[in-house]
Parts: sequence; C-alpha cells; structure tokens
Amino acid sequence: MKKNFHIVLDTSIFVNPDSRFLFGKTPKEALNNFLDSLVDKKHVSCYMPPSIYEELMKFIEKKPPAKKMLLLNKKPPSSYQASVPAIMVYEFIEEMRIRVNKGLRIAEKYSKKAAKANEDSSDEALVKSLRQEYRSALREGILDSRQDFDLILVAKELNAYLATTDGGLIKWAQKLGITCLSSEELKEIVS
Repeated sequence: MKKNFHIVLDTSIFVNPDSRFLFGKTPKEALNNFLDSLVDKKHVSCYMPPSIYEELMKFIEKKPPAKKMLLLNKKPPSSYQASVPAIMVYEFIEEMRIRVNKGLRIAEKYSKKAAKANEDSSDEALVKSLRQEYRSALREGILDSRQDFDLILVAKELNAYLATTDGGLIKWAQKLGITCLSSEELKEIVS
C-alpha cells in the first residue's frame, strides 16, 4: 500500500528555472506535465492557497483545462483559527530588525560611493548594484510575502508536506515542524 501524501505547492516549483526543468521548459509546460502526472496518483493530494494559485497564473498565459486544474485543491488558510508560536514571532521580529539595520548600512555605503563618484560614472549602475545588495540583505532567507505565510499556514493546518525551492520559506517552515520537499522529491512522488 502506498503512503498518502498531502502536499502544499509553492509557485517556485513551476517557475524557478532550477526546479522547473524537472517538469518542463516553461512554467506552463511544467504545470501541465505535473498535472498530467497527478491524474492517476490517488495517493497524492495537492493544495495551493488561493494567493499562490493567483501568483502562479500570472506566469501561465493560458490555464490548463478546468478538469486538470481540479487536481489542485485551492485551500485558503484558516487565518483566524491558526496559531503561531510566540517564539517564531519573536525570532521573525529580531531577524527583521537585523535585516533593516543591514539595509541601512548598505544605503550608507552607497551614499558614500555616490558622493565620491565622478560625474562620468553611471548613476544607473550604482543604483542597480544598490538594489541587488539591498534586496539580498532584506529578502533572502526570510518570509517576505503574504503568499509565503499562506503556504506555511496551510501546510501546518493540513499537516502536509510543503514543496518549495524558496530558502526563506524552507527555513521558517522547518521552525514549525513542516517537512519540505525539493522539486526532485516531488518529482519522485508523482512519477
């Protein structure tokens, strides 16, 4: 008898080029191939919060047929009933405080660079570099969207696996005891 799997799917499985290739060359092809592989897998139930479903559809020009899309259960989190351990909130606040301070230091560094820059240097290149470094300091390895939090809440509520390639999501899901699946593990389950 096969083990039953309840899996909450993140957009990253279908859009991140490092994981998508296991299912297809484009987000649309990856989603279609994934859904095709689910058709006869009665032991696998897949869920997506509506916010993730909407996010994924922005990457897909034409949705797969409705019958196929029914293989994805659109499950919103029970936001008013879910509880999150206070220690997680404390850790999140502390991490955000540290990241905001990192962002401030980066902004200061680039302000000094801009002040020293010659008139012939490119402001665009400096701003682009600032944005990359700032984004990296503030957003990598953290829950940085409502969609990320929806995934964690639904996975916790369903006691399900979370399929994602997002490092921040993995880090915070594991703090709540949620088992995360890589795209390779997900591919193995549905093959």
